[in-house]
Amino acid sequence: MYEDAFALARTAYTARMADPIESLRLRLVDRVRGVFNDTAAGQTPVPLSDEALFERDSPIRLVHADLVGMMSGGIRALLLQMLHPHALQGVLDHSNFREDMHGRLRRTARFIAVTTFAHRDEAARAIDRVNRIHAKVGGTLPDGTTYSATNPRTLAWVHVTESMSFLAGYLRHVRPTMPGHEQDEYYRQFAVIARALGADPVPETRREAEAIFRELRADLKGSPAAREVAQLVLNQRPKGAPPGLQTMLAADAVAMLPPFARGMLGLSHPGLAAMPARAATWGMGRTLRWAFRQDGGRQNGQAQSRAKDA
Repeated sequence: MYEDAFALARTAYTARMADPIESLRLRLVDRVRGVFNDTAAGQTPVPLSDEALFERDSPIRLVHADLVGMMSGGIRALLLQMLHPHALQGVLDHSNFREDMHGRLRRTARFIAVTTFAHRDEAARAIDRVNRIHAKVGGTLPDGTTYSATNPRTLAWVHVTESMSFLAGYLRHVRPTMPGHEQDEYYRQFAVIARALGADPVPETRREAEAIFRELRADLKGSPAAREVAQLVLNQRPKGAPPGLQTMLAADAVAMLPPFARGMLGLSHPGLAAMPARAATWGMGRTLRWAFRQDGGRQNGQAQSRAKDA
């Protein structure tokens, strides 16, 4: 029996290696997994579950499955979050982002993956873990104002920037014709996680997201520290990532920022320079969707979520 099993495995491996295209695809998948998982610590890809918080093929799983949309959208969200004095100070006081920006971004990406794709029990544990961390994060702003990572309004800004940015990345790179009712469903689904983390107010539609974004904009403030963190975010080089990847994603994220945010962060619109970056990210997105056998929409129900196997 064992001899037959080994023979089958050897045959499958030989056939796979005999196909140079398949070999290329697998090498690309492995490289991406190395960027998103702390393999040195034994971390493995988040397993997909049919008992996750959200059903397969639902909007949140479509949006959060696309690597390029999530990466460019994630950078956009982080830049916007650094304009909130409380969120910024929490990063400055309680994070080693200067030494390990990649690690911080990777942990955030894994939280999104677990809460979107993993078994609902794993999602609940991840949320509880973050809530316990937030309970210990607090301090004082330079003007003497106290802050806490459990502040519902601060958490609301973090959530609305993430939800709007992830969706913007998906619409930009994958599915610009995504129906409005599916976009609203995305907000309703993501609201489940936001409320479990203590955010308030939380949008459940595009219109509500835009209204909350406008309301919370009054809390924002540009500062040298925000501009410093923005430069670190835009210029970080994840270990194992292809050369030029961050440059493309950073230019794309900056182009997606609202003008007021670019001004507060001391950033310029890439202008014509954004066109090559957008073309490159579009091409990279197609390549990654091919590697992970996705279609980016509803045509291939199981393939659409496989990026989180990364």
